[in-house]
Amino acid sequence: MRPACLDAPICSLPPRRALPRLDALLDLSNLGVCLVSFPSLLSRALGLFLALAGAAALAQPRHGGTLEWAMNPVPSSLIPLTTSAGGNAEIGPKVVEGLLTYDWNLAPRPQLATAWSVSKDGLQYSFQLRKGVKWHDGKDFTSADVAFSLLTLKQVHPRGRGTFANVTEVRTPDAHTAVVVLSKPAPYLLTALAATESPIVPKHLYEGSDIATSKYNSAPVGTGPFVFKEWVQGSHVLLERNPNYWDKPKPYLDKIVVRFITDSVARAAALESGSVQLGSGSGGIPLSDVERFKKLPGLAIDTRISPYVGNHQQLYFNLDTPALQNIEVRRAIAQAIDVNAYANIVWYGHGQTSATPIGKHSRYHDASVQRIAYNPRQAEAALDAAGYRRAGSAPRLKLRVLYNPFVERRSADFVRQSLARVGIDAEVESYDFATYVTKAYKDRAWDITLESLTNIFDPTVGVQRIFWSKNFQVGLPFSNAPHYVNPRVDELLEAAAIEVNESRRAQLFADFQKAVSADIPSIEFGANPNITVLAKQVRDYAPTGEHVRGSFADLYFAR
Repeated sequence: MRPACLDAPICSLPPRRALPRLDALLDLSNLGVCLVSFPSLLSRALGLFLALAGAAALAQPRHGGTLEWAMNPVPSSLIPLTTSAGGNAEIGPKVVEGLLTYDWNLAPRPQLATAWSVSKDGLQYSFQLRKGVKWHDGKDFTSADVAFSLLTLKQVHPRGRGTFANVTEVRTPDAHTAVVVLSKPAPYLLTALAATESPIVPKHLYEGSDIATSKYNSAPVGTGPFVFKEWVQGSHVLLERNPNYWDKPKPYLDKIVVRFITDSVARAAALESGSVQLGSGSGGIPLSDVERFKKLPGLAIDTRISPYVGNHQQLYFNLDTPALQNIEVRRAIAQAIDVNAYANIVWYGHGQTSATPIGKHSRYHDASVQRIAYNPRQAEAALDAAGYRRAGSAPRLKLRVLYNPFVERRSADFVRQSLARVGIDAEVESYDFATYVTKAYKDRAWDITLESLTNIFDPTVGVQRIFWSKNFQVGLPFSNAPHYVNPRVDELLEAAAIEVNESRRAQLFADFQKAVSADIPSIEFGANPNITVLAKQVRDYAPTGEHVRGSFADLYFAR
């Protein structure tokens, strides 16, 4: 078997140049010059060296400093093991690590695995593990931790049931070798192994416990560049530099303080004043402030969307709601919502709309699928035909609207106002993140919900979880929220999940997009803006494709 890492380019930031050697700078013997005889030339040469050395030193990462990082909303845990919500998927990779990390083209790079290979039949993935790695409690990291973690993710991770569905066992022939054995090929698997998606956790602390309620979900022990110190509820999380990190001299920061600032105006003020140096996504600034912040001298704006995360927002219909079981009612609601106006008003023109569940940033996006046209008159006629007529000032029907706090309240208000114009009373309910997850996925107490279920790096992982009927499980966060069932769609998704031929896989996903769009279980908005605000002295905060969900091991403060 040829190591896959030999075939995949390992991309990174350009290597930092070493300081120039003094003897090389001063070696003018080839010019026949005697520096002793020309002190002014010697002085200039020394000056040149010092200038170059100083510039090179300034370009080098330096140790020290505390990063104050604004975040919203408050997560339910700190590592993405039993839930994949933004907060823990961002904080977790600073403490725990994955087998691999990825460049901005999603090519794999080593992390806890140093080399890997895939069998010709695609049924075995062999990983050589990094030696000398310690858990933060001093125990050795071994292949037993890898086997335990991957099999646990298969059971408890919202996407893990799909990602690792074909994994039958993880063999551990020695302490530094793990062999993942599959029953069927999984062409997406080698891209699923980042810390933000598939964290490796310590077997000796989790084994024999209830994974869902383990204290280590909120007080994690990892192998990563930062060590968890405290979580003060309602205030902050403190992480400190791991002095025994395997990738020396990283990390460069002394501490990371995650500040939970739920008010967007307060976050903007903290970033502008410099009391925090980083904020992104829901932990960043209001979109209305983006243009103003671009002009502030001490701050930088990063609008890149992580290819690993694949931003996407959508509206889901609860197909257990009697009125919404009628496809004509769902179509009418789609006709009542102007998605282009939504993008301009709610996203301030910064997003990228998509008519299908697979966004435009994906190579599997099918541009031939067209959105249901905005037409409120037709929507009213369709509601009349479905038996939901206006009766004086009374609404045609009432619907409960939820929204994930990662989606702005403005989104829910836009939908409410749009539906009011066609006679639907959409009552918006606002909850903190933990309560929202309970209401939406356990209680299912909603008719419409506005979600932020990202595409992730591959549709089998990011999109299948939503529309695969076998992934409907009451209480499982970020799964099949609509309770959508279509056997043909199941067939297409299951076939694409094991298809190793790229052109055939693309066709399966195209057919899936056409089929699911015809059923209208959702209204797809597309890639919402990802605005990161950072102090200009913050460097190398997102060198990998995971963007802010990377490790921060490379992050440092410029002088």
